[in-house]
Amino acid sequence: MPQHPMLSGERFRLGTFSTNCSSGMTPTKAPERWVNSWDNNLKLAQMLDEAGIDFMLPIARWIGYGGETDFHGGVLETMTWAAGLLAATKNIAVFATIHTAANHPVVVAKQMATIDQIGHGRAGLNIVAGWNKPEYEALGLTLPDDHETRYAYAQEWFDLIRKLWTSDDHFDWDGAYFKAKRVKGDPKPIRGSVPIINAAGSPQGREFATDNADFLFTPAIDLDRSKGEIADLKAQAAAKGRKVNVLTFSHVICRPTEAEAKAYADYTAVQNADTDAVDNLVRLQFAHAHSFPHDLLAQIKHLFALGHGGFPLIGTPDQVAEGILKLHAAGFAGTTLSFVDYVEEFPYFRDTVLPKLAAAGIR
Repeated sequence: MPQHPMLSGERFRLGTFSTNCSSGMTPTKAPERWVNSWDNNLKLAQMLDEAGIDFMLPIARWIGYGGETDFHGGVLETMTWAAGLLAATKNIAVFATIHTAANHPVVVAKQMATIDQIGHGRAGLNIVAGWNKPEYEALGLTLPDDHETRYAYAQEWFDLIRKLWTSDDHFDWDGAYFKAKRVKGDPKPIRGSVPIINAAGSPQGREFATDNADFLFTPAIDLDRSKGEIADLKAQAAAKGRKVNVLTFSHVICRPTEAEAKAYADYTAVQNADTDAVDNLVRLQFAHAHSFPHDLLAQIKHLFALGHGGFPLIGTPDQVAEGILKLHAAGFAGTTLSFVDYVEEFPYFRDTVLPKLAAAGIR
């Protein structure tokens, strides 16, 4: 059986991020902002699949960020979204993003095994231990104040899933957070497991990621800083006998000239920024999340207006390709890509940037 598409080969992996969410990664009021309809997601997925893009990664959201557009107020649920896309594509990996607190592990284990069968072994799981307090409140849940509790819960959650995927017999589970009687994982993922992504910034989060994930997801703000962090994370995983690769996320505005690209960035992220949504997004990151280094967060508010804090790839095809090569040189194993309108803008990226990456030997 061939390897999972995310785990085969040494190419620099490219994916998309947040296409299941209204406005994608861009809190803009521009009328052409991303419409996260099923038809748009399906059209994009098949376009990405034909172009050889490696994966699609969704964001799981339960309430939006407010503002005039209610950024991320509209969201396609990620497990059912992934199932549909896996059925309609041939080669691309599709992840489901799952909050541990809102989804029982026995149910998730079976859901993941099911969508992995639908995709003939192309499913992946992005584990979220929880950070967005208003979303917890929307679901009637309490967000633990300490990271230790969040990640202890997430660890037992994933331990139970792994037990379901590896045990051939019925078993009982009597843990600190979960109780289960005579459970069994049937079916199982095609290869016995699926690739795991986890975004982690806190020490507890990075312990969890290096213990469990295949890919740690983290922002690229200062590439010199990223280079050291990636080396440290790889060493942390190696000390546990594991290999963890590091992914980041990028926002693309690719145009024939640099002036056109910069003008469009100004149009979307300055002239038409949904400033209330941006303010809410940054405030919540400061309050509850450790995915972004807090000492840098205040410096990059404009990047949140541009692309949710993603690494800016703005310019000509040569400049965009050069930016991706810099991410590769820093040690990242891949990046997601976001566009203001994915369906309209990806073809130009496909036709002009992908050949340059292939010529550079990273694809």
